Order: sequence, then structure tokens, then C-alpha cells
Amino acid sequence: MASCSYSLKPNNMLLPSFCSSFKSRPFLSDAIFSSSSSSFSLLSCSPRLPLIRTSHAHSLSIKASSSSSSTAIAEPEGIKIYSVPTKPIEGQKTGTSGLRKKVKVFKQENYLANWIQALFNSLPPEDYKNGLLVLGGDGRYFNKEAAQIIIKIAAGNGVGKIMVGRDGIMSTPAVSAVIRKQKANGGFIMSASHNPGGPEYDWGIKFNYSSGQPAPESITDKIYGNTLSISEIKMADIPDVDLSSLGVTNFGNFSVEVVDPVSDYLELMENVFDFPLIRSLLSRSDFRFVFDAMHAVTGAYAKPIFVEKLGAKPDSILNGVPLEDFGHGHPDPNLTYARDLVAIMYGENGPDFGAASDGDGDRNMILGKGFFVTPSDSVAVIAANAQEAIPYFKSGPKGLARSMPTSGALDRVAEKLKLPFFEVPTGWKFFGNLMDAGKLSVCGEESFGTGSDHIREKDGIWAVLAWLSIVAHRNKDKKPGEKLISVSDVVKAHWTTYGRNFFSRYDYEECESEGANKMIGYLRDLVSKSKAGDKYGNYVLQFADDFAYTDPVDGSVASKQGVRFVFIDGSRIIFRLSGTGSAGATVRIYIEQFEPYVSKHEMDAQSALKPLIDLALSVSKLRDFTGREKPTVIT
Repeated sequence: MASCSYSLKPNNMLLPSFCSSFKSRPFLSDAIFSSSSSSFSLLSCSPRLPLIRTSHAHSLSIKASSSSSSTAIAEPEGIKIYSVPTKPIEGQKTGTSGLRKKVKVFKQENYLANWIQALFNSLPPEDYKNGLLVLGGDGRYFNKEAAQIIIKIAAGNGVGKIMVGRDGIMSTPAVSAVIRKQKANGGFIMSASHNPGGPEYDWGIKFNYSSGQPAPESITDKIYGNTLSISEIKMADIPDVDLSSLGVTNFGNFSVEVVDPVSDYLELMENVFDFPLIRSLLSRSDFRFVFDAMHAVTGAYAKPIFVEKLGAKPDSILNGVPLEDFGHGHPDPNLTYARDLVAIMYGENGPDFGAASDGDGDRNMILGKGFFVTPSDSVAVIAANAQEAIPYFKSGPKGLARSMPTSGALDRVAEKLKLPFFEVPTGWKFFGNLMDAGKLSVCGEESFGTGSDHIREKDGIWAVLAWLSIVAHRNKDKKPGEKLISVSDVVKAHWTTYGRNFFSRYDYEECESEGANKMIGYLRDLVSKSKAGDKYGNYVLQFADDFAYTDPVDGSVASKQGVRFVFIDGSRIIFRLSGTGSAGATVRIYIEQFEPYVSKHEMDAQSALKPLIDLALSVSKLRDFTGREKPTVIT
């Protein structure tokens, strides 16, 4: 790498006196540093001098394909923009939550850069030119390098400012909140969500629009199309930015502001919830709380919110330091991967309330003492109690919605409360249109995602605060020494009112794609030949289909969203292939049965559902197609 010397100039700039050609030194440039409130002069007498970053670009920086060389194409106010030749790379089709692959794939030459440039090629210029974009991530391995690449390509495409969380960290819900509060044009989220992190594991990227919601399929389809024809990457010749210190770094008319990833999100939570009410619960000597951040992004939020603002004990936060490999764990808050928390909650003298969140902070698991709240029950209970327990909903929810595979527990709440109800495909983006149209307030997915229209993403900490609000509201008049109403008491009271939807999901992770696709093809063929009244053991078919959804707001259609077998007693079996993994295919089977009788509500879910589970395995011929004898995860 060529060396450069520098000289101080009276215009507050640190300039290279000599530097070799762009081909060998592509990203060195002029830089100005200022704080968020005022600029600093290098020649001033101020005792606090600015931090000037002049670091070299990372070794996996953007490279010109073949023998082509980079060409300067613009020089707006102090920075040079180069056109770096590139070629299409296969396999960059975006799934339901962005592009996810193994880290080693993203480290391939121009792999990430091609996708980022294809995104800008897919957006109308007015959606980003001279505009503000937010950048955050879950702290996983490769985020720091990726952030620098994204910043340089954003500058190269004419973005005015990037607002990035300190150290590149900002939870997915917080990115959505910051986009909305700061009226940004959109934002990048560096995360593979609940998938493992580290050099041998997963990485991901997605883009959220100005409302804070994930980019719609109309945009993700364009991105994929542009990855197939891309020929150049527009790259700004600027050095890496120090993301560890709060403040603003200016490069001509482009700037990068490093911000506290918690402040805007915390302010929003204080506006949604009654923090004094929650604090009154967490500060009780007869109530014990524990939160497992799973060494993921919510570790950055747990202490400021639960401890400093709400009075929880410092030792109530488990695995609270975000790590690039999540402490060698799998940051998926379910009964399998959050086993340490489960052991605590089911142990002798376990805490009263336990919760966990995932890699990027958008999923959650709620537990009581020796009691697991299914995600389907969780969103139903929140919806049923929102108006009385959460100030944000003091006028009542506008509407309720769930993903198709999620149990019908929420449907029954909507019916009783006479609220509009929507059943949508899996993917949070399908809720966004309904929220923007004022049709939806509370929604959820069986995959541990719960949220509301306060942002346009599911929100793990929001769900925990919602549950704490409900428990606190139920116990607000309880004096010391009186028996508290527990998490399990709240859920069982809900079942008494609405009935219980027994629900379970079987995940078969990283199956061979060929066998998994053949199984779904077989089921689709079976559905096409089925008719109402067909007998499946003791169950009588009401209908079978491959779920399709027409958006009531914009009329867009999403087809082939899951094969459903719905029986006349309300029982359901659903089969889907998940798009959230980075390798192979994840087969998911969802089993549901409604039970109105209170006397049967205490049954073990796996026992209650065994006949349907056996039927699902038999009908699908899963063992024959995948070779799998048992699931990876049972929820």
C-alpha cells in the first residue's frame, strides 16, 4: 500500500501532500471533523482537539473487475467519486428479511458492494440524493468492515448524510424508530437476525424505507434484477470513519454522524409506556425479573432501559455484552437456543418474569415462573389488554393482524373487541402498508415477533415492556405480602375468556433444498386434488390451499405463501419453506387445534396436538423427502 504525507491547512482540513494513484490507494481523501453542535479548527487554542481519522481502507475493499481500471466521474465539493467496474454475481436474490449468506460469501470480491450499488440503482434519485440514511447493525462479525463499504458507496451515489450507531450498533427496531424520528430517507440494517454470527456463520443486509418499514417486494425485485446487470460501483474516495466516537465527520458535502444507538429509541418507549407503572413492579421486593440479551444487540439497550430507567437490579441482565459471535451462541429466543434462561425460569425458586431477545433485537420470548408464553398467545394477550395497560393505546387499537401460520388466538380477540382483522403472509413488511393506512395497531408472528404501529418493525424490547405493563397493571393495587398475579395467571385468564389455541411449530433446519422443494411440490399437487369433506384420519377437511394474499391497501398480490390444510373443527396444518436461513432450506410445520373447554386447557401442548402432528408427518412424507427423523427445534 502506498504511503502518504500530510500537511495542516488553515481551512481546517487534513490534506495529503503526496499520494500515489487511486488504483493503489483508493480511499484516502480530505476530511473535516466537527462535533454534533460545532466545528473544531485544528489551529484553534481549544483544549479539546478533534479526532482525525486517516486510516487506510480494509483489504476487502472494492476492486475493479478483470483488467478494467477505476475512473473518476465526479468531484463534488472536496471528494472524488470513482466508477469501479464490476460484474454480476449470482445468488443475490433478497428473501423476506433481506440478503443473507455466509460471511465468506459476503467477503468475496465486490459481493456486498454489488448489492448496495444495485439498491441505489433501484431507487428513484429523489429517495436518497442529498438525503439522510441511517445505518445500524446487531454487532455481529463483519459489520465493522461492511459499514465502511456502505458509507463509501452511499457517498459515491450522492447521499448527503449517514447517521450510524456507535460502533455500527443499532437494533432493527431502533433503526426503524430513528428513521421515523429523524425523517430519514431510509436505512441499512446489517444483521442476519437470529442466525449465528462469526467468521464461519451468517451475515445479512436489508434496506428499510422512509416509514421505517422493510423495502417492499417491488423494490427488492428491482434490486435482484439490477444485480444481474450491474457493471459499475460508484465509490467515494474517502477514508474509513471512526465509528467508536460520537460526533460528525465531514467530507465535503457528505457527512457521517455517529450517534448513541439508544437515545431516540428510549425516548419513544417512554412515550408509549407508563414507565413509572413498570418501575413500581420491577422495584418490588417480591417480584424478580431477568432478561437474557443473548450477547446480541439488546445488550446495548437492556441496562439503560431496564436497570437505569426502570429500576431492575443490574444482575437481572444476562449475557448483556454484545459480541461478534454472540458468545458462540445461537441468538434465537426460543426454548431450544435460550435453554439457559429456560432452565432458570423452570428451576426451583425461579424468577417471576423472564424474557429474551434475538440477534438484532426484533424478536422476543416471554416466560413466567415455570411457564412459557407462546408467541401466538403473547400477541393475543397484549392486544386484549393494550387499551387498559398501555397509554399509547388509550383510545383502543385500530386493528389487529397476524401472519398466516400464527395461531387464531388473535382472531378471537379481534372478534370480541369488534376490531378489523387481517391475515397476512410471513414477513413484517406486509404489516407496514396496513399501519401506514391507519388500519392496524397490534400485530405478531408465531416466529417470536410482536409489535405495533409505533415503528414499522417487530420489536423485542417493546414486547417485554408490553408484558411488564400488563403484569404491573394487574398488580398495581397489591400491597406487600399479597399474592401477585403472575404471567401464567394472566394467560390462563385469557384462555378462560377466549379459549385456548394449542399451537406448535416443528423446524427442520438446513435440509437439502432439492428434497425440501420436492416435498412442497408434492403437497401443492395434493392440495390441487383435494376437496371439502375429504377424510384425513379423524379429521374432516374444510379446505386446502396454497395461501395467497391481496394487499387491501395497494392491491399487490403475494402467492405461494404456505400450504394449508384446514379442518372443520378449526384445526390447521401448515407447511412452509423459510427464507431466513443462509444455507439449505428450513422446513417448517405448524400445527394448531382450538380447545374451548377450560377443563382441557392445562394439557401439555405436544400431547394435545400429537394426533395432528402424526397426521402432518404422514401427509407430507417428510421423512421420505428430507431424510429427517426429528426436528431441529420444537416451539
